[in-house]
Amino acid sequence: MNIAKERRAIETGLDSYREQLDGFTEEQFTTIPPIGGWSYAEVYDHILKASLGSSIALERCTNNNCLPTKMGMNLWGYYLMLTGSFPPFKVQVPESVAAKMAPKKITLEEAKNLIIKVRKRVEDTAKLLPDASLRAKWEHPRLGMLNAEQWFKFIRIHLQHHLNQLERIKKSLNSGR
Repeated sequence: MNIAKERRAIETGLDSYREQLDGFTEEQFTTIPPIGGWSYAEVYDHILKASLGSSIALERCTNNNCLPTKMGMNLWGYYLMLTGSFPPFKVQVPESVAAKMAPKKITLEEAKNLIIKVRKRVEDTAKLLPDASLRAKWEHPRLGMLNAEQWFKFIRIHLQHHLNQLERIKKSLNSGR
């Protein structure tokens, strides 16, 4: 994996999230789209907190603070890592994760602050990756056991996936359905 390339892609994704915030009013940010699902605010809450959580798992791997395991990724994990994207159909968040990380409607200011926190975590954890053991793994609730590099790549894939979701919300709000 090219760490610098992945980091640039993550930064580009975060730039896009940040730029989009300037186009919302607080009311638009929290409005549920006509197609249902999450508001912009809930997407931002989910993706940014998931990125922070992923960076914690990544850091555990870099510090080899994981239980020993011979387990690896499952089929979902291999698909994501191989294709670099989510499948072309709607994927439900596992109930175990949904219960712990139910998205909430945050404010524009909270979203901006979370982006800053994610940028800092990405900067700090990217420096740890070159020395990370590929054997140190932490469990992802959907993808199986991931090592530090895989967690870093997941952050990028997940950010991109939800940028696509923001586009669907925008189209729904603009069309009224």
